[in-house]
Amino acid sequence: MNNNRIRFLIILLISFLSNGASFSQVKLLIPMEPDQTDHLKAYGIAYRHLLSGKEVDWLLNYRGGAFMFNYSSKTEDECRQKGVSFELLNGTQTAQVYADVKDEKNNTDLVRLEKVAKIAVYVPPNALPWDDAVQLVLEYAEIPYDKLWDEEVLEGKLKSYDWIHLHHEDFTGQFGKFFATYGSSPWYLAQQSINEQTAAKLGYKKVSQLKLAVVKKLKEYISNGGFLFTMCSATDTYDIALAAQFTDICENMYDGDPADPDANNKLDFSECIAFENFHVEMNPFVYEYSDIDVTNEIVNLGQFNDYFRLVEFSAKFDPVPSMLTQCHTAVLNGFMGQTTAFRKSTLKKEVTVLAMNEGTDYVKYIHGNYGRGTFTFYAGHDPEDYQHAVGDPKTELSLYPHSPGYRLILNNVLFPAAKKKKLKT
Repeated sequence: MNNNRIRFLIILLISFLSNGASFSQVKLLIPMEPDQTDHLKAYGIAYRHLLSGKEVDWLLNYRGGAFMFNYSSKTEDECRQKGVSFELLNGTQTAQVYADVKDEKNNTDLVRLEKVAKIAVYVPPNALPWDDAVQLVLEYAEIPYDKLWDEEVLEGKLKSYDWIHLHHEDFTGQFGKFFATYGSSPWYLAQQSINEQTAAKLGYKKVSQLKLAVVKKLKEYISNGGFLFTMCSATDTYDIALAAQFTDICENMYDGDPADPDANNKLDFSECIAFENFHVEMNPFVYEYSDIDVTNEIVNLGQFNDYFRLVEFSAKFDPVPSMLTQCHTAVLNGFMGQTTAFRKSTLKKEVTVLAMNEGTDYVKYIHGNYGRGTFTFYAGHDPEDYQHAVGDPKTELSLYPHSPGYRLILNNVLFPAAKKKKLKT
């Protein structure tokens, strides 16, 4: 028997004899402070614990957003195997943690995670020359997920999932607006062909019409209680597609006929869930969708001045945004994407800002409610690759186990597991 196991048995005995404590009071705590040995894999342990039908206490703003479990040798062994640091607490220590977290003087609280979310990633079937940060971190944390695309969405398979992430999709039907730079590249032509074939198979004359149907299904999914998480161009093009559904913003090379020159005057922002009062970039050769995005402004700001700060919320009164912003640092390095950050003036007033570049109106991270569900938009492509270019190798997350930017993604993965009664307070 190793020394740590002997130590733990001694703790159990002392706790039981001195406090009359039951064995069920013994806890395993995973602190999420800067010295945690692997922040990202800690989320995987919490997810699998939930998957086994057990509960997890998420201690908001306590030791970096720590996780606490009823002790089991299986959880302890998994922490050791995955390289995740942990602490064993006896009954007295556990009671003190609960007291500290519930103390009205502290901006901390406890959210009980009860039911694991079934996860899907919306991703095209063809291999594209860039990687998706969500899939990378799910695989690193060993959190299972399914893949689906247009046909599965339109067949109604979304209802089988609690949480869905949208790959870096262009829902406007303009194939990422890559025409000027990559219009003759094999991967671009393959992407265009697959989208056009799928549209035709499903009865749509244009890819833009297919993508609009997908977006509407996703909107219905959220309204019925689903959790939507998107990054990069899947954030703003989602709402652009909805706003432009009564006009044509696609030029000849994208859909075979001219765009409506008066399209910007025909946008219907009432259809959007997050953005309003924006203008679509109608030039098909400009690598930009609309003035929601501030990529050019971020370029002028420069990499070494590009960082964003998480907004601090009251853990006791605002548990949802508090969960989504749990991190071991409040200031994070920026990272670019086709959509790098959002112009604050284009946000609907009911949207909650979770993070933004200080001293600017550049918003990085937002959250909102629609119907009975929620959406979270996180701008940028890869939190650990500042300017990820087409064809660049994927990020090896084993080199970034403490990534605060990737932690924000995993906060969203665990968020649907929270006890609903708590979230309504």
